[in-house]
Amino acid sequence: MVKTIKLNDGNEIPAIGFGTFQIPNDGSTYQAVSQALAMGYRHIDTAVAYFNEAEVGRAINDSGIARDQIWVTSKLWLQDFGYEAASKAIDQSLKQLQLDYMDLYLIHQPYGDVLGAWQAMEAAKKAGKICSIGVSNMTPKIWNQFVPQFATLPSVNQVEFNPYTQQRPLRELLAPDDVKLEAWAPLGQGNSQLLNEPLILELANKYGKNAGQIILRFENQLGVIVFPKSVHAERISQNQDIFDFELTDTEMTQLAALDQGKGRHDPDAPGVKERLLSAFDVHQND
Repeated sequence: MVKTIKLNDGNEIPAIGFGTFQIPNDGSTYQAVSQALAMGYRHIDTAVAYFNEAEVGRAINDSGIARDQIWVTSKLWLQDFGYEAASKAIDQSLKQLQLDYMDLYLIHQPYGDVLGAWQAMEAAKKAGKICSIGVSNMTPKIWNQFVPQFATLPSVNQVEFNPYTQQRPLRELLAPDDVKLEAWAPLGQGNSQLLNEPLILELANKYGKNAGQIILRFENQLGVIVFPKSVHAERISQNQDIFDFELTDTEMTQLAALDQGKGRHDPDAPGVKERLLSAFDVHQND
């Protein structure tokens, strides 16, 4: 049975999913997603800026698993902000994924005509093309800039999150509205220092788990939705094997003390929008 977390719109999202960031669209994404689904994952996270939606969709269609048993997330890229552009982009993602609807759709980077994009997402939700809508990479500052203008509250905010980057001010801001945090880089994107923290290794030894499983369990017990990425079958399997033990309150407090209060990515830094726009052209093959 896949563990779920209830969102503020009533939908139930699988607590752990499979991330596809930086997996190439050369067959690797198809293979990795197919493996993940065969191993029991029922939550797949992609984005138009990952350039692998088509392979994700093909793997889902070829899996033989009923559509309503798989939670699919994709995201709107900066070039498609504004009402008209976002409306077209939503339809394009559905076409690439070969799906009638997406379970969750996010504003990937919160710059530019975010309000127009959000209104297009609200309309798509009303039309049944999207079940839940949310945002990504919103700091408290960015959240307070945009979200008070939204007619519908986001269900999730997907941000960098791991024991070194615990987003405490953001979690305090989101809690009253029951907006769930989703973690990208839940394992620190392979940060060897994090994976070799003495406390984490000590707990791994105690529970007969690896460091990654301790980290993911910590995040899960905080109520954070995680979707670690791997292309290795053994690691894909291990990453979801986190529900047969529970960290104690003392251990949770000890792990919370690892927080460094900042991450590798600062969405509030000047020039982020321009850097991201120049890094990804989602219409390069149009």
